[in-house]
Amino acid sequence: MKISEITSYLEGLAPLSSQESYDNSGLIVGNGNDEVTQVLISLDCIESTIDEAIEKGCELIIAHHPIVFKGLRKLNGTDYVQRTVLKAIKNDIAIYAIHTNLDNYRFGVNAEIGRRLGLRNLRVLSPKENVLNKLAVFVPTDHKEKVKEALFRSGAGSIGDYRECSFETSGIGTFKPVNNATPFDGEIDKRNTVSEVRIEVLVSSHQLRNVISSMKLAHPYEEVAYEVYTIENENQFEGAGMIGDLVKPLEEFEMLQLIKETFKCGVIRHTKLRTRKINTIAFCGGSGSFLLRDAIRQKADIYITADYKYHEFFDADNRIIIADIGHYESEQYTSDLLADILMKKFPTFAVHLTEVNTNPINYF
Repeated sequence: MKISEITSYLEGLAPLSSQESYDNSGLIVGNGNDEVTQVLISLDCIESTIDEAIEKGCELIIAHHPIVFKGLRKLNGTDYVQRTVLKAIKNDIAIYAIHTNLDNYRFGVNAEIGRRLGLRNLRVLSPKENVLNKLAVFVPTDHKEKVKEALFRSGAGSIGDYRECSFETSGIGTFKPVNNATPFDGEIDKRNTVSEVRIEVLVSSHQLRNVISSMKLAHPYEEVAYEVYTIENENQFEGAGMIGDLVKPLEEFEMLQLIKETFKCGVIRHTKLRTRKINTIAFCGGSGSFLLRDAIRQKADIYITADYKYHEFFDADNRIIIADIGHYESEQYTSDLLADILMKKFPTFAVHLTEVNTNPINYF
């Protein structure tokens, strides 16, 4: 199949538009029209990852972290980024990154962490704002079902675990066709009236263009009357970090032991224990210090993440336990997640999990 078939499916789940502004997710090296027979999945893409892809005959590497974050001004092999890109190009290996868009995906990186910890009642820790729209369209009554089907089929009307959600009101519309108009109904140069329904649906920003296009194709009118409103509400199903509850509360040392066993940590850097049982756990794969306030506000007992700086540990202020388990350790299961996603969608396609440990940090 083509590379674009794989990447389009992944972006249907975790759209590139949902990545953070600093990120560089997407196809970094390669052409979407190129054919691919095998894919290698890894947390990072470095020189040893390219070597592994060559050995296994993989034409595409899907990595969580982008090998290129900032623009390359030179490509002469003077650092590991340039060497990796050059080796990929020389060996016709494409590199695709799915980073913060997968972090923000409801069933992405953090959902996998929650599943590994056996948590229930999982919800997004810091939901995104201004990523939802309300679409309202006016349709003649006898065509409303056809238009609604087109809206729902293209992704409109989804709210969490609910599909085909809409609201409609009935009324009378008026119109006067003039000049070269070819109206679906009514007379030229005369004000006509028609029974119409106003259909309202929620649409995610990344789906809006496709939804509007599908709606217009299904609509009988030559000129479709519709309105789009940006919704300031939080999208409870898209955003950074997650929070969930243990099935049974644990003592603090038991919790730290569970974390260490689950994530195979060389060490856990943590704040002072509070001599309280752990029930609610907040977490964020990768660098997550920016979510501490959200974790405290939602009354989490412990916050699991990585890359904490010395002075940032003081911010816990005995209101929560911070547990820094390491960047690689917190995101190591992302590769398994991606492999599972692809194998379910493309069961006959060859998907390989990397055997290379790309963690640059070692513990003595």
